[in-house]
Amino acid sequence: MIYLAIPVHNEASTIGVLLWKIRNVMGEFGRDYEILVLDDASTDSTQEVLQRYRRTLPLRIFRSEERLGYSGALERLLREAVERAPYPKRDAVVTLQGDFTEHPAYLVPLVKSLEGGADVVTGSLTEGGEGMPWAVRFARWAAPRVMGKSLDACPVSDPFCGFRVYRVIVLKKALRDLGDAPLVTRLGWAANVELLELAVHHARRIEEVPLGLRYDIRTRRSRFRSLQTLRALSGIRG
Repeated sequence: MIYLAIPVHNEASTIGVLLWKIRNVMGEFGRDYEILVLDDASTDSTQEVLQRYRRTLPLRIFRSEERLGYSGALERLLREAVERAPYPKRDAVVTLQGDFTEHPAYLVPLVKSLEGGADVVTGSLTEGGEGMPWAVRFARWAAPRVMGKSLDACPVSDPFCGFRVYRVIVLKKALRDLGDAPLVTRLGWAANVELLELAVHHARRIEEVPLGLRYDIRTRRSRFRSLQTLRALSGIRG
């Protein structure tokens, strides 16, 4: 089983199209899957859009009335997937965003790499995404400089990208080691780095898949804040 974990906040304009693209991609791919969406205190019509797809997709919708943020919403979905997975050594969790910057077409090469023996497969942005905001470009340039030598421990070229596949057993072992402590504590990209660092200790093999992001498809303004992101990343610096 492949679980697709998607945190959303006010994504009414994109989440429906994203879900439909996932349906098409996974239908052709021929793998069993379930979509786990957490509506993180949306104030637009996100919840109404999600409800329209419940009958046509293997979709489970969760709702938080209080804003959790990306880290909190992602953690809740990952824990849900680990709890639901009947075969942790075989089942997988995909993490992606609800704003359509990460295209579902890349699900196939990501999952195939995991099926080929990897325990974690990360997306790697090798070139600037179409329509990438200046703030994101600046943060991608500055992030390695802010983190310094602490990046030497990261086994991938792009530890900031959150479009990944994890074998469930990796997350299950990480949660077991943490006990009652949270899986992720930092914001945005820093949460992606933090989660990768935890997974590294339990993954025998980690691979990368090159991908492109599509900022030109997204219909709302970017919520990305480069200075906030860089401050969070600087806290990881060793």
